[in-house]
Amino acid sequence: MRENRRRFLHSAAALTGGTLLAGLTGSQARAAQGADLPLGVPPWTKQLGPGVDAAPYGAPSRYERDVIRRNVPFLTATTESSVSFTPLQDLDGVITPNGLCFVRDHGGTAMVDPVQHRLMIHGMVDRPMVYTMADLMRFPSESHVYFLECAANGGMDWRGAQMQGVQFSHGMVHCCEWTGVKLSTLMNEAGVSSKARWLLAEGADAAAMTRSIPIEKAAGDVLVAWSQNGERLRPENGYPLRLIVPGWQGNVNIKWLRRLKFGQEPWETREETSKYTELMADGKALQFSWAMQAKSVITRPCPEKPILGRGFCEVSGLAWSGMGKIARVDVSFDGGANWKTAALQEPVLPKSLTRFRIPWEWNGEVAYLQSRAMDETGYVQPTIVALRNAWGSNAIYHKNSIHTWRVNQNGTIDNVQID
Repeated sequence: MRENRRRFLHSAAALTGGTLLAGLTGSQARAAQGADLPLGVPPWTKQLGPGVDAAPYGAPSRYERDVIRRNVPFLTATTESSVSFTPLQDLDGVITPNGLCFVRDHGGTAMVDPVQHRLMIHGMVDRPMVYTMADLMRFPSESHVYFLECAANGGMDWRGAQMQGVQFSHGMVHCCEWTGVKLSTLMNEAGVSSKARWLLAEGADAAAMTRSIPIEKAAGDVLVAWSQNGERLRPENGYPLRLIVPGWQGNVNIKWLRRLKFGQEPWETREETSKYTELMADGKALQFSWAMQAKSVITRPCPEKPILGRGFCEVSGLAWSGMGKIARVDVSFDGGANWKTAALQEPVLPKSLTRFRIPWEWNGEVAYLQSRAMDETGYVQPTIVALRNAWGSNAIYHKNSIHTWRVNQNGTIDNVQID
C-alpha cells in the first residue's frame, strides 16, 4: 500500500510539469502547482479573517468561482428563451445547490411580488378559488427530494457526439428537496368534478408557459411548491410558486404558477403541439411522452475532470428514473464488453438522482467508460443503437442512451459514441 501511494504521488507530481496541467483551470491547476510546497504556516493562518457579519447571505469560496451554470452560444438565440447547464462535474452527493440548478426559460425570468401573486383554480370545479401565498402556506405541507430534467437533456448528441463535457451533455438536470402543498389537497378544496380528465397549468412569465396534465397525475404526487432545499424558490426557479411533477419532463413543472384550470380534453397548447413532441422515423409526431426513462452518466472522470496519473481513480456518477427508484448501475471500462456493478449511495429515493461509485485502477491505456442504469420496473438504459432503432434520428427529446467517455493516454477525456 505504501509503495502504491509513493508511485501515485510520483506520477501526480510528474504531471504538474506536463501538458495536462496546461489544460486545467481553477482549483485543479492551483492544487497541481502547489503539490510540492513545504508544509509551513500558510498566510491565511497569520491573520484574522472577515467577521460573521461580512456576508449576511453566504456565498461559495472565491476559489470555487468556476463552479457556475453555463450556456452554449449556438443554443442561445436570446438569453430570455434559452437554457443554462448545471455543472454536474463539480458536485458531490445528489442535492443540487439552488444557485447551480439548470434554468430553462421561455420568456425570461419573471420577477414576481409574492404579496401580489395569486393562484386561481377554476374550470370544472364546484368552488372556484383564488389563493394568496399566505393562504397556500396555511395548508399541510410536505417535503420530497425529486430530480427535474429538461426533455431535451442530451438531445444535441442524438446524431453523434458533439457536446464536449458532462455539463453540456447532461447538465439539464438537477435534484432538490421541494416543499409545498400536495396538488390533490387543493383539488379536494376546490371540489374538482369527477368528469374532469385534464388540468391546464399556466405560469406568470412573459411566455405564459402552459401545459396540459392528465388528472391521474395531478391527483397523485404533484406538489405546488414554494421552497427548494429549505429556502424560498429562487426567481429563476419559479419564485414564489411552481409545480413539481415528479419524474416527468421539466416543461410541465410550470414556474411562477398562476392558474390551474380543469377540463375534459387537453388544451393542445403551443408547448405540446409545435414543441415537446417526438418526430418519429415514419414522420408521425408522438405527443404527451411525459415520463423520463432511466438514465445515467459518469461525472468523474469526464472531459472537465481528466485523470491526473496512472493508478487508483474512483469512478462516480449519477443515475435517475422517472418511473421510480434506481435498482442497479453497472459500469464498463472497455466500451460495454464487460460490466461491473457499482455501489449506490444511500438513501436511494424514487424519482431522485442516485449517486454511484466504483474503484478503478487506470493503467495509462485508452479506455472507454460507460454506465448503465436499471430502475425498479426492470427497465434497462439502452444503447444508442437500440434507442435510434426505436425512435429514429429525428428526435430531440428523451435521449437516455448509454454514454461513452474515451480516456486518452495522456489522461484527457473525450465524448464519443460507440455503435
